[in-house]
Amino acid sequence: MTAVLEIEGLRKTYRSRRRGTRHALDGFDMLVEAGQVHGFLGPNGSGKTTTLRTLLGLIRANDGRMAILGREVPAALPEVAGSVGAIVESPQFFPNFTATDTLSLLAGAGGVPQQRVTEVLELVGLRDRAGDRVRSYSLGMKQRLAVASALLKEPRLLILDEPANGLDPGGIREMRALMRNLAESGMTVVLSSHILAEIQLICDSVTIISRGRRVAAGPVSQVLAQHAGSGLRVRLEAVTELPVAAEALTRAGARVTTEADHLMVYGVEQPARVSRTLADHHLYVSELVPVTADLESVFLDLTATAPVPGQHRQVDESALVGGTDPGAAGSGGTPGGWGV
Repeated sequence: MTAVLEIEGLRKTYRSRRRGTRHALDGFDMLVEAGQVHGFLGPNGSGKTTTLRTLLGLIRANDGRMAILGREVPAALPEVAGSVGAIVESPQFFPNFTATDTLSLLAGAGGVPQQRVTEVLELVGLRDRAGDRVRSYSLGMKQRLAVASALLKEPRLLILDEPANGLDPGGIREMRALMRNLAESGMTVVLSSHILAEIQLICDSVTIISRGRRVAAGPVSQVLAQHAGSGLRVRLEAVTELPVAAEALTRAGARVTTEADHLMVYGVEQPARVSRTLADHHLYVSELVPVTADLESVFLDLTATAPVPGQHRQVDESALVGGTDPGAAGSGGTPGGWGV
């Protein structure tokens, strides 16, 4: 398949008197092939926003190579901009404009036929509210309008940062269907989201970033298979017997982790072996269930963000106002879309 987006060895360093030198991106790599829905995942401060802003020419990298549609950027951005639609962070709209007014203004500025306005409003499910002022819109409706603005030019590459933010379950399902339909029509979609279950459902492939470096990449099924295996959830008749059961299974060659009210057992091909081993020690199983790893558990493990039992995670105050990447929403930058 043809690569629509290529990033190799991308580096971005920030310097400040208070924090000193911080490597927002430290040799980051990313590859997105044509016609895919590609998930771009990472915790707050991991470098996601910096990557997208650098790719779109909003900030300058210190080192590395980037290409969109086979053209080196940022040098070729004027040539490829017409084929890229992007929403990075939370776009701002004139509150007294209607959705039609907003998109008509953007279409005129970008040389897009006005009939396209009606088409994208239909696509994102805002046709019936097209004449209402944006100030009356919910957060989810504003997200839909943002996606509509990114679709105006019928881009070959669509980059969306948290498009499901503020949507209810029905809206999330509609957004999922829209992303799949766009990919099936030949568009390539790069999707950044914290809703990992949704990413697992919608995306063909993923890239996971942590501390400015890629920690996993590839088809979703491949990432799950490589970074987490299936296990067995084992419950006993008495919780107090869990430590003894864990020791017995470990001696039998299994890998065991002890949870509050059950065991997770790995490396056992035949579940019956678990029940036999425990019965030999007069321990009796009340539940034995196969558990397959999901994208959320893999993500938490690879990015070292899984909560530790009995401990509270320390919250980075800067993450509460939009993340640690300079220029993120809430950090004093001017959020908005790109590529219209």
